[in-house]
Amino acid sequence: MVVVDALGRRLELKNPPQRIVSLVPSLTEWLFDIGLGARVVAATDYCIEPAAALAGVPRVRGTKNPDRAKIMGLQPDLVIADQEENRERDVLALTAAGIPVYVTAIRSVTDVPVQYERLAGVLGAADMASPGLAALRAALAEARQRALQRYVPALAFIWREPWMAVGAETYAGDLLEQCGAENLGRRLPGRYPRASLEAFMRLQPEIILLPNEPYAFSERDLGAFAPYRDAPAVRDGQIFLCDGMLLTWPGLRAIRALQVFAELIAGGER
Repeated sequence: MVVVDALGRRLELKNPPQRIVSLVPSLTEWLFDIGLGARVVAATDYCIEPAAALAGVPRVRGTKNPDRAKIMGLQPDLVIADQEENRERDVLALTAAGIPVYVTAIRSVTDVPVQYERLAGVLGAADMASPGLAALRAALAEARQRALQRYVPALAFIWREPWMAVGAETYAGDLLEQCGAENLGRRLPGRYPRASLEAFMRLQPEIILLPNEPYAFSERDLGAFAPYRDAPAVRDGQIFLCDGMLLTWPGLRAIRALQVFAELIAGGER
């Protein structure tokens, strides 16, 4: 069968893939969530959930430096990658070696049920994926029905030195907007804008999120905001350490994320 991935690339598959290499941590988790874990013959070092089920799964290094020779040696029916998580050169090299590579391109929460449904069809697992994706669509519909008086200005940082935040056309940024935030990162150039902390604080965030990944923010980082005591989030004590996977990993964990961050942001509404 001929299938088309999220980038419009055509792949030829003889049968629904039975030997899958996943180069995307969130997609690895989803494959296990829908009952396809037995088909995963390798994953990246960053594929850490579900931890117990992945304990014996071979690893192929990181998302940005996969061991292409090892992947080829495993003779997978399909490699799953993502436009943001993985490098084009690796996708092209594996494709040139005759290995089908299906690429997703997740830029919003809404993208998840659409693209995952298509991928489930490719895997011959539409029925297995359907309940979870239906629950995610329901969670999105519920999020849209919540009416805040206004969107709460917020910043979600993902790195320090240099300071980086979630910007436009990102899954995490869209998640926050679905939950009632005005993502101030959109005001700066780039999908993950870099700036001095002073420049970020001039945006006057009322909520600041510090996730524990990809940069492991912790209480030791709170002191960096002390010089900006006049900024609303600092003045009002609205700086929150949060679960980085909940914020940045697409998949069925978005169902919980939509609730958790909506409650946090609603608490910051004035």
